[in-house]
This record gives sequence, C-alpha cells and structure tokens, in this order.
Amino acid sequence: MKTLLACFRSGQRVYVAGSSNEPRGLLAHLATLDLPPDLAFIQFPLPGLNTTDFTAFNDTASIATFFMSPTLAKAADPRRVHFLPMQMRAVYDYLSRGLDVCLLQAAYDRDGVLRMGPNVDFNAAVLDCAKRVIVEVNHGFVAPAGGLEINPARIDYVFESNQALPEMAAPELDDISIKIGQRVAELIQDGDCLQTGIGAIPAAILGQLRHRNDLGLHGGLLDGGGQALILSGNVTGQRKAIDRGQHVTGMALGNQAFFNWLSERPDVVFRGANYTHDVNIIRQLDQFVSINSAVEVDLFGQVNAEVAGGRQISGTGGSVDFMRAAKASKGGRSIVALTATAKGGSVSRIVPKVAMVTALRTDVDIVVTEFGVAHLKTLNHRDRIEALIALAAPEFRAGLVA
Repeated sequence: MKTLLACFRSGQRVYVAGSSNEPRGLLAHLATLDLPPDLAFIQFPLPGLNTTDFTAFNDTASIATFFMSPTLAKAADPRRVHFLPMQMRAVYDYLSRGLDVCLLQAAYDRDGVLRMGPNVDFNAAVLDCAKRVIVEVNHGFVAPAGGLEINPARIDYVFESNQALPEMAAPELDDISIKIGQRVAELIQDGDCLQTGIGAIPAAILGQLRHRNDLGLHGGLLDGGGQALILSGNVTGQRKAIDRGQHVTGMALGNQAFFNWLSERPDVVFRGANYTHDVNIIRQLDQFVSINSAVEVDLFGQVNAEVAGGRQISGTGGSVDFMRAAKASKGGRSIVALTATAKGGSVSRIVPKVAMVTALRTDVDIVVTEFGVAHLKTLNHRDRIEALIALAAPEFRAGLVA
C-alpha cells in the first residue's frame, strides 16, 4: 500500500467529507506533512463542526466550498477560498464528474461491516469517480446501522484513529422560536412527510408535533428532534409510498447517546443527495412538507438564506431543492419560517427587497413569523405584499408600506 504522502501530487482535486463525518484525525495529520503545491480541496462544511483552514496547509493550497463558515471567512489567505453557489442536488452531480483524491471517514457497525456515516451526502458520487480513496477508519464510534456500506477493496489508504464524533448541542428555545414553532405545527397534518433544517425554530416545530400521527421523515438532516418523534411513535413512515417505515436522511447531528442510538436503528437510512434532494424521488411522497429558515424575505416573496450585512455567511444549501420538490408532491407545501427581526429587534427580516435571492418568489408557499402566517401560493402581487407586511414587527410596517 502507498504511503499517505505518495497519494498526493501537485494540482490534484481533493474532496474532503464534511459535517459530522469529517475525517478530523486524517486532516490533522495532513497539516503536519509537506504536501505538494496547488492542491485544490473541495468540501461542504458545516459551521461549528468543520474548522479546517485548508489555505494554511501551504502557500498554494486552495479550498472550494459550497457553504461559508467562520473558519473560511477568516482563512489564512481568503484569496484561496472559492465559494460555489450550488444547490445540493447539483453538488452531487458536480462532484461525480471527476476527482483525483477523496478523504472520507468510516467505522464498523455492530456486525463488523464497514460503513460511512453519519453523513453520506456526496460519498457515493466521489467513490464512483475518485482515482485515490483515502479513508479514516475511526474506532471511536460504531457506524449507523443504516449507513452507507463501503467495500474495503475500494480503499487505497487507511488511516486509523480512535476519537468520538463531534457533538452538536440541542439549540436553546426562546419564546419567539416557540411561538413560530406553534404556528408551523398547526400547518402540519397527520401523514405529512417532513423535511426540516438546523436551529431553534426547526427544533421548536418538531417539539410541538406530539399531537400528529403517522408522520414521515425524508430530508438532509436528522437530529434529536426527529429522534424524539420516532421514539414517541408520532413518526412512523407508514404512509410513505416509498421507503415505507424508513426514516431517510443524508446526515445526522447530535450527542454521543444519539449516535449510539443510530447504531441500533437500521430503519434510519442514510442516502446521498441524489436521493434525499431529488425531485423525482420526493414527488413520489404525498404531502411532503419542506420547512426551512431564511435571513430575510422581501415583499415579492423572494428568500435570502445566505447573505447578511453584505457577507456570504452560509450557502444555497438544499432548501430550494426541497421547496421545488414539495411543489411536485401531491398535497406538498414549502414553508419558510423566520423571526420577524434580527439584532435584538433593531432590523426587520421582512424587507422591501432581499440582498441576495436564494429562492424565487415562485418557490415559496407559506411564510411564518411570530406575528402570523402568510399563504402566498395563490396570492397576486398586491395581496402578497399586504400579507408579508403583516408578518413584520409592528414598528417596521409603516416603513414597508411606504
């Protein structure tokens, strides 16, 4: 087997798994090596979990990212950080077109099978095309029972480690997020199949669905909120036309107890973004409800989910994939839920025009703030302006009218 350094050559494109399945031990070791010049790293990082500054590896290393993070915003050389605005389903296809090296993480499940997880968004794509496959085999956790299996023969270099997965604490809920959660929960019906994101508002929504039955889960993320609904029997997946009885996700975020639970749940199935975010898959799920947040929404109904204060703070992500898939689902709805203000109430998040259009005005069915619910889908342009102004904090409404 090659040495680790021999797997790299100047000018290569190198994919690095992100989120909760980043090969952290491997990256820390690479930082100590004299890597060849002009390596172009590619990653979809998750702020708070992925903190590698690839531009610090040497004077020529660069990073292409689909999601900005505080680490990359403060990189050693910001000129070598390249942001690609690309939705997750398109990222999967982009990565499948050719890579030189991929850096992944795997672990053994309870039956001794080598699996990846708890994030497999793009792993199948890169395994199909990468010329060199480097895998950190981490003995510090047990792989999810429903994780993506990897054939050991496909691996060119194994880096062994023994460390716990990074944890993400449950968000703290305030009165506003709870109020928004209540409003969104009222829009959810028995048998709906849900997709939610990260943060206090999604947590508040999931926490108030104990009165609903036979819910399904299909999306890019599973966390403790979804786990609680599975354990309480509110989420069964029994009404899903496909993947009946299964809870489909691309990644999982939580604490060590949550990861241990995943190792015993083959009904939590990890699939790539070509499945979790694909409209042709989701359109087979009746009553698919996409629930996402935003930085701001304007009076046209356009959504900005990635730019604040003139800075790229996140990315396009997968929200638009899910919004458009919800429209293709029989009985589906796309919901955007956000607080009406930011910065301690000094800034309105309902604005005349967004700073960056992440989602079109035609992508959104319903907008929710703590002040109400606007059903935009069938409203003309004048009526939707009135409905959106009514969602703003009262002190900003006159300015929006003007």
